[in-house]
Amino acid sequence: MKAKNLLLLIAIIGLAIGCNQQSGADQTNEDAIITAADTALMQSAQAWFQPLPTIAENPANPLSPGKIALGKALYYDKRLSKDENISCNSCHNLETFGVDNEATSDGDTGEKGDRNSPTVLNAALHFVQFWDGRAADVEEQAGGPILNPVEMAIPSEEFLINRLNTIDEYKDKFAEAFPGQENPITYDNVENSIAAFERTLLTRAPFDDYLEGNFNALNEQQRKGLNTFINAGCTMCHSGALLGGNMYHKFGIYDEYWKHTKSEKIDEGLAGITGEESQKFMFKVPSLRNVEKTFPYYHDGSVSELGEAIEIMAYTQLDKELTDQEIADIGAFLSTLTGTIPEEVLKKD
Repeated sequence: MKAKNLLLLIAIIGLAIGCNQQSGADQTNEDAIITAADTALMQSAQAWFQPLPTIAENPANPLSPGKIALGKALYYDKRLSKDENISCNSCHNLETFGVDNEATSDGDTGEKGDRNSPTVLNAALHFVQFWDGRAADVEEQAGGPILNPVEMAIPSEEFLINRLNTIDEYKDKFAEAFPGQENPITYDNVENSIAAFERTLLTRAPFDDYLEGNFNALNEQQRKGLNTFINAGCTMCHSGALLGGNMYHKFGIYDEYWKHTKSEKIDEGLAGITGEESQKFMFKVPSLRNVEKTFPYYHDGSVSELGEAIEIMAYTQLDKELTDQEIADIGAFLSTLTGTIPEEVLKKD
């Protein structure tokens, strides 16, 4: 009797071991399926996007510590505006991801501009500058707002250079930044210095780690959002290292944009410069880097909520109606583009 019980016990143990082994095999197969799906998504992402570069150089404006330091000083200096009320940082606040979170910004006299101030973070990597692309690079862009009568309102290049020449601090800084120049305080050097500083404003984010092979850099919802983002066709405009910033595109392909944004003014975008009918309502596609922090959205800052902006873009650009869950998932993915602002670029009082 004892022998029979022993044999029964052995049989039960063997069955249990077999079941556990089968369960382990099933679990392994399940993991393999998940890994295969994750791998496919990562490969798709790597085909559409690239990690953010570590540098944003311009051979025509070589970077140097002295030039970057001068550019930082100028960026924060309100004396670059006529009545000394605003600096570059006033509209492009580096503490708040390079924007002021206003629909349009106050100029030196308090007058509002007519377009939203885009973030300067990663802007040096854009293919052109401003919403209508009227500046080729950050060097050219840096000089525009200073002379704009609604923005910093400096009357002329000469006016600013005369002012800077009275400031002992800048005599030393310009000489260090541009060694060998007899008169280094020039408007070109103001532009090049500010641009050199802006070329350091790069913000790596968790999505960069994901693109470099770290599956765990994105959680499940963020990966779902990435998948939806790609499958919905958002990559038609938002691709590359910046997820945008590399092309012009019409805002309002399937419906007029202002019907959805409730914009007070209808802006014709690129056509306002070229006069070309075919370029009406075309704007530089914004980068989605740090987009959860750089509200309000669009060229006129007409929409404050990211979810609403996602919904509008899907409808006007892709002729799609996304579900609330899809919008939430895409928003979760976009949060992985929020980067780290380099500590050294922030002003130390």
